[in-house]
Amino acid sequence: MMKRSYSLASVLGLLFESGSDAQYPVLGAFANKVIQKYQKATCEQLWVRRAPKSPQEQEAIQLLRNDPARRATFIDKVAAPIANKMFECGMIP
Repeated sequence: MMKRSYSLASVLGLLFESGSDAQYPVLGAFANKVIQKYQKATCEQLWVRRAPKSPQEQEAIQLLRNDPARRATFIDKVAAPIANKMFECGMIP
């Protein structure tokens, strides 16, 4: 269950293009949405959450699969906030 949540977060995190929200404003906004989702969630919610993917999320995932540069930039933006939350919740050592 958690593996799927981690995967979704990682994939969604990949949408942000490095350097500039101005270059890819939609991806920047989406990255911020993912970060907020994790920051606002309680640890209990993160442990049990297994949300189905919306069509918008599926499209974002496909975009990231096709663009390694975008994927890397998005992960760079969301990795630290998500990892910090997971650490606080005891999900990672």
